[in-house]
Amino acid sequence: MTSLPHASATHPSAEHERTSEHRIVVPAHVPMVALLGSEDAVLRAVEEGFPGVDVHARGNEIAVHGPAGEVALVSRLLDELVEVVEAGTPLTPEVVTRSVRMLTATTAQRPSEVLTFDILSSRGRTIRSKTVGQKRYVEAIEANTITFGIGPAGTGKTYLAMAKAVQALQSKRVNRIILTRPAVEAGERLGYLPGSLSDKIDPYLRPLYDALHDMMDPDAIPKLIEAGTIEVAPLAYMRGRSLNDSFIVLDEAQNTSTEQMKMFLTRLGFGSTMVITGDATQVDLPGGTTSGLRVVEDILTGVDDVEFCRLTSSDVVRHRLVSDIIDAYARWDVASGTDGRGDRQRRPGRPPQERRARS
Repeated sequence: MTSLPHASATHPSAEHERTSEHRIVVPAHVPMVALLGSEDAVLRAVEEGFPGVDVHARGNEIAVHGPAGEVALVSRLLDELVEVVEAGTPLTPEVVTRSVRMLTATTAQRPSEVLTFDILSSRGRTIRSKTVGQKRYVEAIEANTITFGIGPAGTGKTYLAMAKAVQALQSKRVNRIILTRPAVEAGERLGYLPGSLSDKIDPYLRPLYDALHDMMDPDAIPKLIEAGTIEVAPLAYMRGRSLNDSFIVLDEAQNTSTEQMKMFLTRLGFGSTMVITGDATQVDLPGGTTSGLRVVEDILTGVDDVEFCRLTSSDVVRHRLVSDIIDAYARWDVASGTDGRGDRQRRPGRPPQERRARS
């Protein structure tokens, strides 16, 4: 994309008062509708992100006028969005918002490098990272034997781990995928469920099956499960096993006890990769039970080939309100002095003032 400056300074002595204009020529092979969005939704998102800047599109040219600093930033943003479109990633107002956040962050990163970072190509579509945090998380999985993905709902912790598992299986880096999670009810007591053992545990494992169906041929999944190439089982089934040449994902790890977490981590065999995901603010364990996820970082910090990745509300890729809700609850936790569950509890052996200092 070509940027043609038409600079004019209304007051050379004051940088914040200078205005400039840039005319951006979009390459002919880039459809303007893909860049600007349906009914110019993407263009409007750019203007909303920079209220002091006027952006006008005509033909394959985009004119940007306003304060010099903001015009330069908008021009960079549009250059990045063109590269994203060229890579085949659809643009939405949410993509624009995330891109602006990347460009204006303290450690700025190019949106095109994040949004075009391929993780898995399957069933006619490509799974890519959507935030800087997600990209770092996927890179950590690639570089380490054990990776912890810790963060709130909607940040893609489990989905991206599943994508890396399927990728590892397809590339024959592992012989099987093992997916597990603790069978703990989310604040409800369902009682004795009817049916076979499989029927009883299926509701707990359903999110893992759903992710698999997004990434693989649904008809092939039962055959792979029957052959043992893919195993989906409750955490209790891991005891006593040694898991070699496997990609192992432990989901909802905040609902493990400290003993269960130790049991799981020590199942690691040769040629295997482990990813542990969870949200320490959504613990469903009975009162008085310490979450294994909450203490494992204190235990394993400094151990080689183990990485802890923290995703935040800025990595949420669900509805915008999900991020706002997470931030609102975090503020409430701080104001009320709770531990993220609404409980005024502390970790065993650690005084409350130390816990607050670490948080």
